[in-house]
Amino acid sequence: MSDLIGARWFKSSRSQGGEACVEAAHLRAGQVAVRDSKLGESSPILCFNGAAWDCFTSAVKAGSFDQP
Repeated sequence: MSDLIGARWFKSSRSQGGEACVEAAHLRAGQVAVRDSKLGESSPILCFNGAAWDCFTSAVKAGSFDQP
């Protein structure tokens, strides 16, 4: 994926320095890439378009994925 060359990966401000986090990178055309921080550069990467990322983050904030 040439769009990932030079990507600036970051962790959530809520990760509190833990190892079990995801990292994200903003790409061109509003896309967002996500990977597992434990695996670093060898991690599989998921890419979302802007609308899908907004939908996902809204669902996370709403607690849609919280376990009972």
